[in-house]
Amino acid sequence: MDERAFGKIRESLLEQSQQIEEWLKDAPKEEKQARLGPLKETAIQKHLEVLHTAAAKAEDKTLGLCTVCSDYIEPCRLEVDYTACVCIDHYTEDQRRKLEKELELSQKVQKALLPQEIPNLPGLEVAAFSQPARIVGGDYFDFFHFKDGSPGFVIADVMGKGVAASLLMASLQASLRILVTQESSPAEVVKRLNHLFCHNINLTKFVTLFLARYDKDSHILSYSNAGHNPPLVFGTDIQWLHSTSPAIGLVEEFQCHTSEMKLSPGDMLLLYTDGVTEARNSTEEEFGPERLIEIATQNPGVSAREILSHVRRALRGYTDGQPPEDDTTLLAAKVL
Repeated sequence: MDERAFGKIRESLLEQSQQIEEWLKDAPKEEKQARLGPLKETAIQKHLEVLHTAAAKAEDKTLGLCTVCSDYIEPCRLEVDYTACVCIDHYTEDQRRKLEKELELSQKVQKALLPQEIPNLPGLEVAAFSQPARIVGGDYFDFFHFKDGSPGFVIADVMGKGVAASLLMASLQASLRILVTQESSPAEVVKRLNHLFCHNINLTKFVTLFLARYDKDSHILSYSNAGHNPPLVFGTDIQWLHSTSPAIGLVEEFQCHTSEMKLSPGDMLLLYTDGVTEARNSTEEEFGPERLIEIATQNPGVSAREILSHVRRALRGYTDGQPPEDDTTLLAAKVL
């Protein structure tokens, strides 16, 4: 492997570790709790140790040395998993089959980069809005059907802005469109997603994500919240759907589970990225999640499209119509 390949990998690893360390140092306690879900801050340290070790190996050109034959493994494999340390030639038959499945998935992912379509979601009325802070952004939302046919939706946020964030989000979109057709559990999708992205050198920070599946017959919402801003559910009651796992690519030992809640006709689910709650006014005060509750309680019974209009109007008034500093995305789903 040549000098440039080592340099590229090392630079990306150092950038990723620096981004995470700065976030760990500067982020408010409440944000850390939201992004980590049920885990403690110490869980991040192990992931940072892996990053630092890999960067040191890239510097002394020992990264990617096969532990069996001491030759370098394929550079393209290191780009998607910098912890790889065995040549494909030394894989067992079971390991080869697993790798072939991953390669097949990667090919499908490439073919899935198609224009977004919003399908009909039985039992739900949905609406969405997204505005990047720059020409392109790192926010993402989508609608699809799980393996068992149940409708589902997702909202996600790459921690970053601009072209780099948008490219990673495009890859995330394509991966999700493949994975949800293979699983019926949001948690299983999120686990596989983290496996795909955790050691990818293009992931410079982390990704927050809320993925949900809805059963129109039982009115059960099954969801996994990977460190994303807690969605607001209101109608018969007001609830926040807090994190069930850390954000994608944030910790080394990833754990995730699916939570459930029963909805009632007329209930509204409001999803958003931090560009909404962290929008600031002229005195640098944040919009905050409490104002979302105010909007919800002041506008009972409205449609999904109308609740988004109310939030957007409140945001414009709060920021005096100034351009957003961060990508802003909203998604509403109302039970019919």
